[in-house]
Amino acid sequence: MTADGPTPARPASDAPRGAAAAGALDGWRVLVPRPPLDPAPAAGASAAGHPDTPDALAPAVSPAAIALRAAGAEPVVVPLVRTQPVDDQGPLDDALLALGAGWYPWLAVTSQAAVAVLADRAAAHDDGLAALVARGGARVAAVGSGTARALRALGVRVDVVPPVRSTAADLVVALLAAAAGAPPLRPGDAPTGPRVLFPRGDLAAGTLADGLRAAGWAVDDLVVYRTTPAGPPDAAVARAWADGDVHAALLTSASSVRALLDHLGTPPPATRVVVIGPSTADEARRRGLRVDAVADQQTLAGLVDALTRHVVGTGATPGAVPPSAPVTPTEDTP
Repeated sequence: MTADGPTPARPASDAPRGAAAAGALDGWRVLVPRPPLDPAPAAGASAAGHPDTPDALAPAVSPAAIALRAAGAEPVVVPLVRTQPVDDQGPLDDALLALGAGWYPWLAVTSQAAVAVLADRAAAHDDGLAALVARGGARVAAVGSGTARALRALGVRVDVVPPVRSTAADLVVALLAAAAGAPPLRPGDAPTGPRVLFPRGDLAAGTLADGLRAAGWAVDDLVVYRTTPAGPPDAAVARAWADGDVHAALLTSASSVRALLDHLGTPPPATRVVVIGPSTADEARRRGLRVDAVADQQTLAGLVDALTRHVVGTGATPGAVPPSAPVTPTEDTP
């Protein structure tokens, strides 16, 4: 897919901009992927104060759900993917030992799921991630504000965050700028740049590792968690989706695009699709989806802001098919 420590002010980049005013999304029902690390709701649990609300359609407490309700929408929080640590944690334990010993000048983190895995292993074998990083003297880079907040919540100082977009390519640029002065790598040369520990998920693209290696960095690219599809959605969600009673979907990753199509099928023509960034947009379009908006800021609040600006800017209403919208294919494109 996404809480600072002692509740500092939220960065302006994470706040929905002016379009996300109260009431801007009145009448909209919006599908939101449950954050992969969130536990599923207990069986039989329903929304407090709403005993007639089907469990799967009950609003969940999450940043996106809160932002949607503030704008007047009804969130439909659905598990699409889950993350879990890899079975063999030995390589990660070794890497964390090396991190604490000063072997890595840099730690680069590109997801909150990776932060959670690092925190668990560091707490199990050391005094916690913050103490381990501080002892080793590593500088820490985070792909975006959400990942940075997760690290800071653990007491880890974050040294580098891309200033505009939260993408791996932008993190490469930011890291190279932060470590400027290393000589460029020539063809056939051994790595001459800094060594970086890059803990990631099994589905992460090679953008960061490849970009840093091309610049002469030594990258220890370590898969620490796997992304798997969540179980089938509740029947109430499936019916609402098929009937067009869910008016928009917020998609947070390429894997959430694939899981949405696998579990719920192609969105009805009137359902708006809003994605968190360019790589998710590429996957959605490759799968034949119409992408109505892309978030400027790669955060959950940025997704809500993108939907709100789309609705306000186009005058869209719940259930109305966009004018001249192409027909969405019913099968994946090759």
